[in-house]
Amino acid sequence: MNKAYNFRLYPNQEQKILFAKTFGCVRFVYNKMLAERKEIYEEYKDNKEKLKLPTPAKYKQEFEWLKEVDSLALANAQMNLQTAYNNFFRDKNVGFPKFKAKHRDKDSYTTNNVNNSIRIEGNKIKLPKLGFVTLKQHRQIPNNQIIKSCTISKSPSGQYYISILVEFEQEIKNKQINFDNILGLDMDMKNLYTDSQGVRAEYPRFYRRMLDKLKKEQRKLSKCQKGSNNRNKQRQKVAKLHQKVANQRKDFLHQTSRKLVNQYDAIIIEDLNMKAMSQTLHLGKSVSDNGWGMFTAFLKYKLDNEGKKLVKIDKWFPSSKKCNECGEINHELQLSDREWVCKECGCVIDRDYNAAKNIRDEGIRLLTA
Repeated sequence: MNKAYNFRLYPNQEQKILFAKTFGCVRFVYNKMLAERKEIYEEYKDNKEKLKLPTPAKYKQEFEWLKEVDSLALANAQMNLQTAYNNFFRDKNVGFPKFKAKHRDKDSYTTNNVNNSIRIEGNKIKLPKLGFVTLKQHRQIPNNQIIKSCTISKSPSGQYYISILVEFEQEIKNKQINFDNILGLDMDMKNLYTDSQGVRAEYPRFYRRMLDKLKKEQRKLSKCQKGSNNRNKQRQKVAKLHQKVANQRKDFLHQTSRKLVNQYDAIIIEDLNMKAMSQTLHLGKSVSDNGWGMFTAFLKYKLDNEGKKLVKIDKWFPSSKKCNECGEINHELQLSDREWVCKECGCVIDRDYNAAKNIRDEGIRLLTA
């Protein structure tokens, strides 16, 4: 199995300069290879024998400064480009590989552990070409987990992070599911979810809380002169506010998903297209704020690690319109109706609670089938 650990880095000034050079060289090599691949394809697309793709080593003769940075970072740029091509040919909706821009794309690079070139000693980590860099290691990596590679990135707020990928062996036994211990979750735009026990997650809506501060700081940013130091300082202030919201959201989703995974054998959700919901229902800000997609991803890997199940039911299943008591479907139900009365059995139905129970029952049906 593979697992990643994310830590904060505290490089000195010389290391920051080398990080900046590496980010730039990786971006340069990626763009060079992409441009050359386009030219080669147009010239030799009918002659596959001459269709030789470029490599980073080719550019080091012409651009000597590429030798200053980690060669494996440049090699991984080539692999990333190939992955982008493979994704495009697999699904055209992904889009053709694009050139990387300095002020638009994320500053990051990946390097591999070769002959113990990446190792942690005390509160520092050894990196190729950089030596030992101070890091905040808030959790220990077990001795049986082998470091395979690491990705260094710089956030828009100017902070440095390292994601360490490790490999280890672990036997996962599928847990025997107790059908009385299954939970259904209905996505709630305001509270994140309502479960089949009637409990709501009470999501704090961190982005909404930060809106007033963001408006104030973004208004200042819009008045700063482009290219000035004051604009760069103000941009970092805005970026730090966004990063704080993202960290708060991620922390809440991690803790909530962990509680559910510890308590239940299987969790049932709907297979929703969050991107389409944000675009078609005019709920983009709310959809982005509650982080439902991230929450389901956390549930998925945590349940898998314990041999438990995450079941997704069809998005067209009428979970909200179907009465959980008698099975009657209310075809007249509108999105604004949060509570309705079943014409068949007369039950007063809470929309989200009813939907969560229907989702749980449909999931149990799929599991037993």
